[in-house]
Amino acid sequence: MADPVSSIRNLGPAYEKSLARVGINSADELREIGADAAYAKLLAAGDRPHFIGYYVLVMALQGRPWNDCKGAEKDALRITFDALKSRHVNHDMNALETVLDVIGTGVRR
Repeated sequence: MADPVSSIRNLGPAYEKSLARVGINSADELREIGADAAYAKLLAAGDRPHFIGYYVLVMALQGRPWNDCKGAEKDALRITFDALKSRHVNHDMNALETVLDVIGTGVRR
């Protein structure tokens, strides 16, 4: 039986559930697809972009503590994250969610 996503340090049941929703059901599948492609799938499926969630995934796949990302490395990951976000987020829905958040009725996930 394949190891679950949550067997990877710093990735718990919530991340495992989100990844399963986009067809990534094991630690090996996640390692094979990589952090960028996996995160792109989450964004394309409607997950709200969150930089910390992205770099936690990157650090986890490198076997490093989530808070090990600093300085120039973190800056470079921010650039990659912003590029993923711009390619895979539904900007019309994002604008709608922004307005709903302002009036206090935003989408709850």
